[in-house]
Amino acid sequence: MKILYLLAGLALFLKMLFTSTTIAEIEELSIMETIIQDSGVANSVSGVIFRNRLYDTIFEVVVFTIAILGASFLLSNETPTQVVYQFTDQPSVVLARLGATIATLVAIELAIRGHLSPGGGFAAGVAGGTAIALVAITSPWEWLQEIYKKWQVATVEKVSVLIFIVLASITLMGGELPYGQIGSLASGGIIPILNILVALKVCLGSWAVILLFIRYRGLL
Repeated sequence: MKILYLLAGLALFLKMLFTSTTIAEIEELSIMETIIQDSGVANSVSGVIFRNRLYDTIFEVVVFTIAILGASFLLSNETPTQVVYQFTDQPSVVLARLGATIATLVAIELAIRGHLSPGGGFAAGVAGGTAIALVAITSPWEWLQEIYKKWQVATVEKVSVLIFIVLASITLMGGELPYGQIGSLASGGIIPILNILVALKVCLGSWAVILLFIRYRGLL
């Protein structure tokens, strides 16, 4: 069998070595320029995520939602921990709060302008979740839990998912908003709205997971 494997590998190597590679010649537009014109956004990655492979993006959001529900289900029968590990020294608290402020500003920037420059909803949500985590390791978790319940964050998260799925489904069925001028903040039709919804979902979902792990594990 080893000889067969070696012969197969050698044959594949020779094929790659001597087979000529043909490169398609695109006369008028490059692939990136085609995506930009087709989606109406300057960031071609956002065009791919929220248009060319929107089916994948819908299920990515759904999978993230299921992961949060799974974490809540698996930890629901455990006893809450009595010890929560946090930073208490003043330098660490100041640095963590400063980092949270910067991460929040980055999250807002990526969510609003993700269709114009590198970034987007998922990156913005991760930045927002990082900000919440930095606050969590320097603050009483009961305070974060109180804010979470007071502002109905769980409900807002689920509503954002439903709105995203509805808008994405309308887009897949051919519904479009005016693209506007490529490169402007109002360009891209529905893509900026989808960006913000994904950012909201990922950020608030991260908040839920952070609270779960602090409550039942005592750490992030």
